[in-house]
Amino acid sequence: MAKQFAELSDQHRAFIERQHIFFTATAAPTGRVNVSPRPTTALKVLSPNTVAYLDRTGSGNETAAHLRQINRMTIMFCAVDGPPQIMRLYGKGQILRHGTAAYAELLESVFSGEEPLGARQIVRLDFDLVQTSCGYGVPLYDYQGERPSLDNWAAAKTPEEMEAYQREKNQVSIDGFPTGMFEEA
Repeated sequence: MAKQFAELSDQHRAFIERQHIFFTATAAPTGRVNVSPRPTTALKVLSPNTVAYLDRTGSGNETAAHLRQINRMTIMFCAVDGPPQIMRLYGKGQILRHGTAAYAELLESVFSGEEPLGARQIVRLDFDLVQTSCGYGVPLYDYQGERPSLDNWAAAKTPEEMEAYQREKNQVSIDGFPTGMFEEA
């Protein structure tokens, strides 16, 4: 049975800390809905109603494009080992672009100033609803570790090559919506 809460409790935080993956969901008023997996190593709980994750360069940048149009966002965690549970955080997302003062401040204060290769933005979610549900239908999986693929891919690129890739792949969504990635701050 689903339960709703106005903020994260200590038990909710403990659940988040035990997970290895989370999913983000965004949608513009038109076009496609985007759902993306992320590693929880990139996510930090900032307060009972705010989380942020350090987002790295990928083959697209749908989240940024959608949040520019309408800032609705959901983050979902689901237990794939241990007791079953699903948790969703519903709220308003914001992109803190690489190179901006807001990005640098949060990177330093929350992520210990450590920026992985290919970091492109921090996504912040201010939420007003936490919903948990049973998760009985989620299959059990064994966590084997983080994939080195993204680190290896980013390490093989010079800063100039990374920027060229981002300019080619990360400036516009698959529906043609701008991400704002290289706009002046």
